[in-house]
Amino acid sequence: MWRLCPILYAKDQVPPGTGLSRDADRTGAHNRRLHRCDVWRERGVVPGNALVVDPKKPFRKLNAFGNAFLNRFICSQMPNEVLQSISVIDTPGILSGEKQRISRGYDFSEVLRWFGERVDRIILLFDAHKLDISDEFSEAIRAFRGQDDKIRVVLNKADQVDTQQLMRVYGALMWSLGKVINTPEVVRVYLGSFWAKPLQNSDNRRLFEAETQDLFRDIQSLPRKAALRKLNDLIKRARLAKVHAYIISYLKKEMPSLFGKEKKKDELISRLPEIYSILQREHHISPGDFPNVTKMQEQLVNYDFSKFPSLKVKLIESVDKMLANKIAGLMAMIREEESKQPPQLVTGGAFEGSTDGPFGHGYEEGIRAGADDEEWIVNRDKPKYDEIFYTLMPVNGRISGANAKKEMMNSRLPNSVLGKIWKLADCDHDGMLDDEEFALAQHLIKVKLEGFELPAELPAHLVPPSHRKDPTADTLYNHQED
Repeated sequence: MWRLCPILYAKDQVPPGTGLSRDADRTGAHNRRLHRCDVWRERGVVPGNALVVDPKKPFRKLNAFGNAFLNRFICSQMPNEVLQSISVIDTPGILSGEKQRISRGYDFSEVLRWFGERVDRIILLFDAHKLDISDEFSEAIRAFRGQDDKIRVVLNKADQVDTQQLMRVYGALMWSLGKVINTPEVVRVYLGSFWAKPLQNSDNRRLFEAETQDLFRDIQSLPRKAALRKLNDLIKRARLAKVHAYIISYLKKEMPSLFGKEKKKDELISRLPEIYSILQREHHISPGDFPNVTKMQEQLVNYDFSKFPSLKVKLIESVDKMLANKIAGLMAMIREEESKQPPQLVTGGAFEGSTDGPFGHGYEEGIRAGADDEEWIVNRDKPKYDEIFYTLMPVNGRISGANAKKEMMNSRLPNSVLGKIWKLADCDHDGMLDDEEFALAQHLIKVKLEGFELPAELPAHLVPPSHRKDPTADTLYNHQED
């Protein structure tokens, strides 16, 4: 089963406090709903036909998809803390096999395109056991063309395969996506098991936890970046409007004044790719700013080119001036306003309290290991480290930096990393290491080799016992001085 979840924080086009839900076609296991959920004072459901005539909600343009769509389009309103900040649109299940021949009664891809232009994140859900992309799924993904920066991919139920199979599944998924998403950049894929049931295969538990937290952080940051995304959409629309004006005015200029209009119109439509090239060279426009040629040709058939407006140079100059000068000022104002306000994050539900206490991500792992132990965690392996230490010819219980370097280089870590480890391990900053400092250095090397990050400062629980300050001794010393 494939699912698309164009998701989250639908800007000003959809006001806070509304929810959308859309029933899928009644096709057995593929029955799904398109939900847009947000906080509401009370629970309620609004049918699609009533929703599109509501002047307080900007869904009037959905009338174009007809009753076949609106009869399955439902607005769900429900109280939920998470939905104060984000809204979710859940699509019906994507059809495959023989079911793809069943007509939905409306243009499914166009509906997705309409919503895709108005959401801030699009999540494609894959099952670890079903990676083939059906024809309808391919069309659905193509509907999001131009919105590639919004797309994220989730490989769900990854706990149902072992590590070796997971590598093959991940490779097969990337290969399948590469044929549909035609971009050189690799799309971000999150691996995990996104439900509250026990993991069937816990070998990759740490990986799943890290992937889940990455996805949650990505979703949580959406409200904070909403203003910049709106500005980005404004710039994109301004550039597209400018290019559209050039195309329309060119077609208007090429039309005859009296006879042969239909024949000239057909000629211009067939020559549209050539016209794009002419305008690109003449006005120095990037090829990516032009609308899709095939779709543009289909739309132009329904219009009379002679009634198109002529190019208004002053309006084009105003757009250029806005893009060149005013946008920079708006960005500065947005950053200044954001700096004065607390960061906006999604809270509640799975985003609230899921990493509290000992179940936080990375707790008792890497540099955090031993934080709750009374004994210094390095002592567990210190006898092994001491054997190495005494082979390095210590003088007065210390080894020089040169001797320590030779041993630390055996880890094959870069000098930049070893230099950071030395800085953390040399607690008294005397350029030499005693047995405890050397054991600490070896422990930090082990932490790094296991794939964990090093801290900027040494945590209190890792400070060697002989280098820890005794508060009682400090108090007695200060009292004697007095």
